[in-house]
Amino acid sequence: MKRTYQPSKVRRARTHGFLVRMKTRGGRAVINARRAKGRKQLSRV
Repeated sequence: MKRTYQPSKVRRARTHGFLVRMKTRGGRAVINARRAKGRKQLSRV
């Protein structure tokens, strides 16, 4: 049986990237929460 996770950098960036996060209010909240926590990496790409 084929594995369910077939990694693709493009697809990952398009769903979890910084630009996608900044598009919505909720996404911006996520970024701000990670900034407040002091995360080294805010989002992928």
